[in-house]
Amino acid sequence: MSTQAKVAVGGIAVGVILLWLLPLWAALLVIVGVPAVAYLTLDPSQRRRLRRASRKEIGR
Repeated sequence: MSTQAKVAVGGIAVGVILLWLLPLWAALLVIVGVPAVAYLTLDPSQRRRLRRASRKEIGR
């Protein structure tokens, strides 16, 4: 199993556990908030490069 597949399976598992343990709004806040905060912590040049990259290039 590739590293990307392991990360995806782990993310899905964490999402399911959060939905089970937390109220729906809190779980959705975590699931949406973590990637948003990660994006906001990037430098402006990194954000530009990420916006230019296609979806296929992001995982490489």
